[in-house]
Amino acid sequence: MNVGIIGSGTMGSGIAQVAATAGCQVKLYDTNQAALDKAKDSLEKILSRLVEKGRIDSDEKSRIQGHITYVDSLKDLGDSNLTIEAIIENLDIKKKVFSELESYVADECIIASNTSSLSIASIASSLQKPERCIGIHFFNPAPLMKLVEVIPAVQTSKTVLDKSVDIIKNWKKTVAVAKDTPGFIVNRVARPFYGESLRIYEEGIADFATIDHSLKTLGGFRMGPFELMDFIGNDVNYTVTETVFTAFYFDPRYKPSFTQKRFAEAGYLGRKSGKGYYDYSEAATKPEPTQDHELSQSIFDRVLVMLINEAADALFLNIASAEDIDNAMTKGVNYPKGLLAWADEKGIDWCVAKLDELYNEYHEDRYRCSPMLREMNRENKTFFN
Repeated sequence: MNVGIIGSGTMGSGIAQVAATAGCQVKLYDTNQAALDKAKDSLEKILSRLVEKGRIDSDEKSRIQGHITYVDSLKDLGDSNLTIEAIIENLDIKKKVFSELESYVADECIIASNTSSLSIASIASSLQKPERCIGIHFFNPAPLMKLVEVIPAVQTSKTVLDKSVDIIKNWKKTVAVAKDTPGFIVNRVARPFYGESLRIYEEGIADFATIDHSLKTLGGFRMGPFELMDFIGNDVNYTVTETVFTAFYFDPRYKPSFTQKRFAEAGYLGRKSGKGYYDYSEAATKPEPTQDHELSQSIFDRVLVMLINEAADALFLNIASAEDIDNAMTKGVNYPKGLLAWADEKGIDWCVAKLDELYNEYHEDRYRCSPMLREMNRENKTFFN
């Protein structure tokens, strides 16, 4: 199978590695020759480390490298059966690239975007054959993260959807099929992990270190929300939140935080700038969390129930199946448990009561309980049992 990848940045290079490892003939395209050289050097280092660790042998390393060709002309992707675009998150630029690409590839070629939040329907509208367009969203780093969201647009044919799912499964990935709505599954459902944690800080309930400590020790999350925002980059995380907020017609559930906006404006972007919610300079010492179990439990319960509510609402609105939603969160962002399974464990009645408690306290639509949870509570149902 011939695969074309557009964009040789971290994501595009990672997808190329995944496809090449699966035995596909890959052409990695970029207009910037220096970027292509960097991608080639990076792959050499990554594969060499895998050889050193005994994950692959030198023959496998050579086979993977031999499956990737680096090209600087979009015309070179003309023999592709599948193309995946992984460039800047700008709708106009993506449309321009897709329109040009279509003139070079065969009618049967699937044209996919790796966008994390833009409308697949809008991207597809740039094509003469929009039914061939689909979203195929990998998570970073693509070779390591098991989840891939597959997002059909309203124009996408069932044949293209089925073929895309089969291809990604053959690449040894877990597929979650999602409706073409802002943020798809992961970037939508994960918003409260950041947003509610920021809100707790802004209310003066706890500092960054205490909130992170609560989510890690009681919830089992690998990183706390502020550690993770610093890792992702405050500019990037804020932009995603703002995009989802705007795309959902300013639904207060996705309202961005002034704290994060100001940190981004100040250049406190996190690890990449040396300072974010935490100071990453060599001389810095990380602040100690407040050791108060009752406080930690309150923080954890509040963030968790907001995450559960978002997952339940995604199911209520047919964004994805319950299984795909939970798979997306455990395999896409390494959550310790699926949120809907977590709801079953905590009890649907607990979820409804906790959300109503928050709503009664604040009287903000942000805390409205999903109709899915209310109905399940009335009928004494669970998501999986």
